[in-house]
Amino acid sequence: MSLSALDYFLPWLNHYGSLAIFVWFALGIFALPIPEESLLLLLGFLMAKGKLLIVPSLFAAYVGSCCGITGSYGLGRATGHYLTQSWGRYIGLTEKRYRAAHNWFERFGKWALVMGYFIPGVRHLTGYVAGALKLPFRHFAVFAYSGAFFWVSLFIGIGYLFHNHWHSAAEALHTQISLLLKTFV
Repeated sequence: MSLSALDYFLPWLNHYGSLAIFVWFALGIFALPIPEESLLLLLGFLMAKGKLLIVPSLFAAYVGSCCGITGSYGLGRATGHYLTQSWGRYIGLTEKRYRAAHNWFERFGKWALVMGYFIPGVRHLTGYVAGALKLPFRHFAVFAYSGAFFWVSLFIGIGYLFHNHWHSAAEALHTQISLLLKTFV
């Protein structure tokens, strides 16, 4: 996480607590370029140090992630491929990125909603692509919300367990997840 993002997030976290966590994750999953994994590790670290309450913080990150991806799904369902073609270049959603996410989604089906959380950049597109492909909401919800639960729990848990060595744990985890996902992609 860049120092500027951390400097911006911590005052919000100190002042608003779980509400800040919810808002940052909802906006981060929906569209904003927020370093979510780093924030989850930081939350776990702060929980281990007794600076944050565990249940409200976990709940806020989970529900924020679910709301963000649901917003992406709704946008994809409402606009389909039109948004990418017309406005995508302004928000970093290029035709190439959309096609890559679409092909990945076609290859892995609904499981892309679970796996997508673990790939930066892809997690922001899976909800939109699922909506654009008119995936029924109940199928979307089961897979996307399960993925959010595993993703939030894993990264907060790692931050909590390795709070004394969280930088090296984050690097090792990122390397292992990247290698694992390369075998599938």
